[in-house]
Amino acid sequence: MPNAIRIHQTGGPDVLRWEAVDLPAPAPGEATVRHHAVGLNYIDVYHRTGLYPLTLPSGIGLEGAGVVEAVGTGVTEVKVGDRVAYAGGPLGAYADIRNLPAHRLLVLPEAISFETGAAMMLQGLTAAYLLRKTYRVQPGDAVLIQAAAGGVGLIACQWARALGATVIGTVGSPAKAELAMAHGCHHVINYGTENFPQRVREITGGEGVAVVYDGVGKDTFAGSLDCLRPLGMMVTFGNASGPVPPLDLIQLSLKGSLFVTRPTIASYTAKRDDLVALGAELFDMVVSGQVRIEVNQTYPLKDAAQAHRDLEARKTTGSTILLP
Repeated sequence: MPNAIRIHQTGGPDVLRWEAVDLPAPAPGEATVRHHAVGLNYIDVYHRTGLYPLTLPSGIGLEGAGVVEAVGTGVTEVKVGDRVAYAGGPLGAYADIRNLPAHRLLVLPEAISFETGAAMMLQGLTAAYLLRKTYRVQPGDAVLIQAAAGGVGLIACQWARALGATVIGTVGSPAKAELAMAHGCHHVINYGTENFPQRVREITGGEGVAVVYDGVGKDTFAGSLDCLRPLGMMVTFGNASGPVPPLDLIQLSLKGSLFVTRPTIASYTAKRDDLVALGAELFDMVVSGQVRIEVNQTYPLKDAAQAHRDLEARKTTGSTILLP
């Protein structure tokens, strides 16, 4: 019988339970995917803790890669034997095998391994929509990427540099600074020891950056606004340090008629054509070598609780995968 990680209540990592589960035949429009690797992402913590509410009991996990073993009626997007990867809902990626809506699957190029595919989809598609859709980075733009040594950060830094941007990244330690510099950053700021808005102004000659991509949330939001040039865009896409507090909108006018947005991958990939297009851009960047995916941690899938502990303790860098 297949196994999966399930949660019956929200809370700490110990609520993650390794259980035997039933797997019915794929329904119309579904495909059965046997996972070779599963991705770990900070949004999994939000689901586990209840920051993003779930109907319980629930599976968990939004990203994986594997092989199609069966398809339901009406499926045209994939066929049995295809190597596939996916990111986004429905929840339940922490499993040996599962059924998924076929229209959410992307065929994985042969040049990309299952491990890389599982590690890159959610973070890579996030970087893709951030850099190419939310604010379309142009050559010569100065950009600030918070948590530059994280999973999204390492991908976004490389991609932004390939687009011709001046890339400024923030990190929390000297080791992470080295990692960010090796993955596309022109300038790295340790926000534990430096005033990052002041340093950004120094680096940009007082002008500020065109865009801030901030997945940290509460601890960096106010400072991120102070890094923007007039008419700049603040993109807050995660809450690693906690939710962003309420914002007095008059501050946006006082700081230079700024823009603020809170995007999600669900909105940017809701249509199949948009998902396929973003996936193609991501695959091209990885296959070409312009973006390297760093799988720096692996855990057995049944040990997902330990992976969550390490992620929340900021012991991880780059991408982490769980192996069934």
